[in-house]
Amino acid sequence: MSVPLIWLATGGTGGHVFPAEALAEVLMARGYRVTFLVDARAAAVRDRFPQATTHILPAASPTARGIIRKFTAGWQLLHGFLRALKLIHQEKPKAVVSFGGYASVPAAIATIMARVPLILHEQNAVLGRAHRLVLCCAARTALSFPRTLHADMQACTRMIHTGNPVRAGIRTVRDLPYPAPRTDGPFTLLITGGSQGAKIFSDIIPDALALLQPEIRDRLEVIQQCRTEDLEPVRERYRRAGINAVLAPFFTDMPQRLAIAHLVLARAGASTCTELIAVGRPALLAPLPSATDNHQTYNAHYLVDAGAAWLLPQSTLTAEHLAHRLTEIIQAPDLLAQTAAAARALGRPEAADCLADVVAEFAWPVG
Repeated sequence: MSVPLIWLATGGTGGHVFPAEALAEVLMARGYRVTFLVDARAAAVRDRFPQATTHILPAASPTARGIIRKFTAGWQLLHGFLRALKLIHQEKPKAVVSFGGYASVPAAIATIMARVPLILHEQNAVLGRAHRLVLCCAARTALSFPRTLHADMQACTRMIHTGNPVRAGIRTVRDLPYPAPRTDGPFTLLITGGSQGAKIFSDIIPDALALLQPEIRDRLEVIQQCRTEDLEPVRERYRRAGINAVLAPFFTDMPQRLAIAHLVLARAGASTCTELIAVGRPALLAPLPSATDNHQTYNAHYLVDAGAAWLLPQSTLTAEHLAHRLTEIIQAPDLLAQTAAAARALGRPEAADCLADVVAEFAWPVG
């Protein structure tokens, strides 16, 4: 009996790629073979999963501005579809899991045409446009949030709330208790702007922290993700303010950073929100206003409504307002601990296993 092959089709941003990687970890541990279908932005998955096959498919955003760019994007998507259709007949996967993003569309449509079971996994609290395109043809749709905008609940027999898979390294932090800050001890503030960074964080947060009262500012230990071009200017501003700060464009040791964080200041992408509730860390969430269909605001409200985070709309994100909010939160250690507990209660650390069980419905379990 041959070992079943599962395709994982995903867009190139971390919000799409990280859940696919988390599912791959579980599927391979169960004995399945896994193939990633990604665009060029996610080519690094080859290095992280050398034991899996990775195919790079041509893809581009169909929402690009300009006639020439739209035409080029359409041609690349068509090329990606033809390539996926050829591969699916060669490799014969038992099921295909789409994690959304425009880069997943060619593989999803090829899957439908080849009559292979298509499973959708939606990371956000708003069903993505790529998934809306193929929703009616999906064998199963797995949701990260119990309430997901544009998810057709009349098709409830084909929908399931699995949660959003997180990588094994993140799951291990869940077993570590929240390090409740002491009123006279150090306070670790973790700042992340998502896979694309956040220039506004680099512009405003150093000024906000410089406005804090000396007795609070002196306690700060800042860990901040910055775009490469912002690193040195931000580092200099923290130096002038006398604030200890560790800066990097990307933290490969994010589980360890989350483990020591007393408060997280972040965007509200799907992976960020999922990791916060998986490990149980309080957060100030500043959703990206330009996110498609305002999905980051919907993601954030799921946490905020449960008392697991505070909302910080970008329209209110000034140095003065942020300094005021941080002062209120840092001086309330009991509230921080309560918010951390509320975040942890929302977490679904079993999400990757639940999604793997869905896959097993269409590709017999190994072993």
